[in-house]
Amino acid sequence: MTDIAQAGTFALGDRTVKRLGYGAMQLAGPGVFGPPEDRAAAVAVLREAVAAGVDHIDTSDFYGPHVTNRIIREALHPYPDGLVIVTKVGARRGADASWNPAFSAEELTRAVHDNLRNLGVDALDVVNLRLMFDVHGPAEGPIEAPLTVLADLQRQGLIRRIGLSNATPRQIAEGRRITDIVCVQNQYNLAHRGDDAVIDDLAAAGIAYVPFFPLGGFSPLQSGTLSEVAAGLGATPMQVALAWLLRRSPNILLIPGTSSLGHLRENLAAAALALPDEAMAALDRIGAA
Repeated sequence: MTDIAQAGTFALGDRTVKRLGYGAMQLAGPGVFGPPEDRAAAVAVLREAVAAGVDHIDTSDFYGPHVTNRIIREALHPYPDGLVIVTKVGARRGADASWNPAFSAEELTRAVHDNLRNLGVDALDVVNLRLMFDVHGPAEGPIEAPLTVLADLQRQGLIRRIGLSNATPRQIAEGRRITDIVCVQNQYNLAHRGDDAVIDDLAAAGIAYVPFFPLGGFSPLQSGTLSEVAAGLGATPMQVALAWLLRRSPNILLIPGTSSLGHLRENLAAAALALPDEAMAALDRIGAA
């Protein structure tokens, strides 16, 4: 089994976690809605991830909704020392599986209590405010009111640390004026490099950046380059994409998600994949294509 400590560690607030973690989104049913087809398999994936050394799990109570947190609790509670569970609030699911903003003080407070109950904890390690001004990507909009609600819940002891998700640079700066932001979770990968400057700024400030969709949105040409590099290294495209992110900046924390034990092992093996300079150069050109 790969020693994922080879990928290094980084601070998540006052905690230090391994840079290769696990995202629980795919443990819910199709479209991140409803229960999984095989709940026992979902439990097994979580248990193997933690057994392999994963100490950073990303989830949300709007996955399902309420599905992934209950599976996490079933699989891992009582939680091992050192495990950091990061969740998100700010959205709710419609009966038609739609993703809708849930930004009011009442909705945010209810979401925090739902997370506490379904995870079976007295306080949430990290809560990311998922911004929903555009469900498809970051968009400008005021965040002071919802972030202040989370800061109040933090003062009450229900939240330990606060982050942002789907945020613009302006919102990140605004958030840091309101409270201590320990992480930013946005879409970023080889082909979608819009947050390059954000990552560098956060790294300088010691703040973690958590990219999602590490293989999303590739054109055939871009995928061809990735596949060629992977073949040359005897690795899979996903492993190469993850290894590129690990090398891109030391503050990047990865949360690849899967409901498959095979894919979990494949993802974790990226911790041991060293990318030579020529491979990095070829991969960097994908973002400029």
